[in-house]
Amino acid sequence: MKVFEIKELLNANVHSCDEQLNKDIVGAYASDLMSDVLASEYLDDNAVLVSGLNNLQLIRTAEMLDLAVIILVRGKQPKPEIIEMARENNITLLTTDYNMYNSCGILYANGVKGFSDGKLD
Repeated sequence: MKVFEIKELLNANVHSCDEQLNKDIVGAYASDLMSDVLASEYLDDNAVLVSGLNNLQLIRTAEMLDLAVIILVRGKQPKPEIIEMARENNITLLTTDYNMYNSCGILYANGVKGFSDGKLD
């Protein structure tokens, strides 16, 4: 699925790197605990991270794992420094009003698989 399709499905706003909206995404991972995300060494630039964490640690974690897309849920709006860091690291940052459960359900129902135990479900 393309990032622009995810944007449409979640009625999301784009805050950075809209030039990457044609990028292919093969799977998603959802967490507010960045330690769990960091332990997921199988994530790569074809994965999207869904989170409600709205701070610089979110961007730093995505950078360490080479993630290209973050979806910020529950209507949270990123501060300018978060948007700037996402831009600097070539990370597309989306925001949606859906909560994490519904965001993941919509993505899954439309073919975006979840990651677990090092593979796509």
